Amino acid sequence: MLHIQPVTLEGKLVRLEPLSEAHAAGILEAAQVESIWDYMTFIIRDADDVQQYIQNAFAAQEKGTDLVFSIFDKESGKLVGGTRFMAISSKDGGLEIGTTWLNPSVQKTGINTECKYLLLQYCFEVLGCLRVQLKTDGRNLNSQRAIARIGAQKEGVLRKHMVVRDGFVRDTVMFSVIDTEWPQVKTNLEAKMQASYA
Repeated sequence: MLHIQPVTLEGKLVRLEPLSEAHAAGILEAAQVESIWDYMTFIIRDADDVQQYIQNAFAAQEKGTDLVFSIFDKESGKLVGGTRFMAISSKDGGLEIGTTWLNPSVQKTGINTECKYLLLQYCFEVLGCLRVQLKTDGRNLNSQRAIARIGAQKEGVLRKHMVVRDGFVRDTVMFSVIDTEWPQVKTNLEAKMQASYA
């Protein structure tokens, strides 16, 4: 059984804080690049969108299905994105890491790698997860490469899986890491992080 409570996760580059109303201004500032939302099921353009994002997150947390984080760049102190635990299945010992978005200023830096490391480490070493899944839009090749790069195994494609913004019916590419794979994934991620710290 997974017992998931709000927690702050911190590395050398990033701090993941549980989403708060106090983050609203930072979310709005970080979100103001249209390309962030190309493959997302929602979009943040203005203060009303931020409030909808926060309220939807809080509602999902109340149901016990999600735990939402804001991502802070420790060097600048700025909020640079968001991510979450979602599809939490306590009885099955699994969850999904998803709804991750980052301002382009920190894309292709060590920030996403360290975020995934902190989240996966918490899942396997604190929560005792058996499985952590990640999924992405079939059109989003950059995301697929990034997920594969952290060591997740591609499981397959769910065809016509979701209706997303503007009514587009997307295929979803599924990946996962399971508990027995975590030690090797951890070693690989730590090597990648050391390279980014250099």
